[in-house]
Amino acid sequence: MTSLSGILNLAKPPGMTSRRALDVVGRLIRPNRAGHAGTLDPLATGVLVICIGQATRLIEYVQQMPKTYEATFLLGRTSDTEDVEGTVVELIDPPVPTREQIDRAAAALVGDIMQRPPAFSALKVQGRRAYDLARAGEQVDLAPRPIQVYGIDVLAYDYPTLQVRIDCGSGTYVRSLGRDLAESLGNGAVMSALSRTAIGPFTLADACDPDTLRSADDVTDRMFPPVKAVAGKPTITIDETELRTLRFGQAIVRRDAPPDDEIVALDTTGKLVSLLKRIGPELWTPSRNFD
Repeated sequence: MTSLSGILNLAKPPGMTSRRALDVVGRLIRPNRAGHAGTLDPLATGVLVICIGQATRLIEYVQQMPKTYEATFLLGRTSDTEDVEGTVVELIDPPVPTREQIDRAAAALVGDIMQRPPAFSALKVQGRRAYDLARAGEQVDLAPRPIQVYGIDVLAYDYPTLQVRIDCGSGTYVRSLGRDLAESLGNGAVMSALSRTAIGPFTLADACDPDTLRSADDVTDRMFPPVKAVAGKPTITIDETELRTLRFGQAIVRRDAPPDDEIVALDTTGKLVSLLKRIGPELWTPSRNFD
């Protein structure tokens, strides 16, 4: 098979693990490798970005992109997993917050905040996954971590059902945001539905149904070029001489480069050639070549 390099925006259906979605693509493109840029729980749906071939070297850049979610929470209850797939316990006569109280609680969670991850998560504790420890009945106490929440908008509220749209950075657990919002009001919440509607420029509107992928050609037809994984980063266009220099791993001089420590180098057709790091005021060396 021809070597492939690109990015597939997959619309993950409910009930499918991210690993299973990746396997669907992986079987079609062998021997090309593939990896996904951010797990979605089986309960969740929406954008699952899969990087293929050399584009797998850009997974971390996609992971760092801002994300948008639409989530539904049920107030008045708690769960060991913080969603409806765990053991749900209904609270006895909890206070019913008003819409105004919900809005204020949501606003208080916007910004640079510390979040305690859920016990049922893929984070590691002394080399073991937290969810494995939790499933074995062991106590899991994960330390709060810094996250960025850019916005929380209430889409609908009819107690006990709360629907919100969340814009956030990487590492954010949406179900834990619902937990913290409810707890600040003396209540509880479990997540009942979640859809990731965007990761950076990759939107649900542009995502493809995995059921439509039946061959490598289907994957190729729906792939975005690797450069989309670094959308928004400063770029320069290089000529043939500079291209040859970078291919040998040597540095180039660019006096017109943006004032950043890492930039994207494109050829004259707009194709991603290299990621460059600054080693001097006007000197740039390739950290990753893609040509």
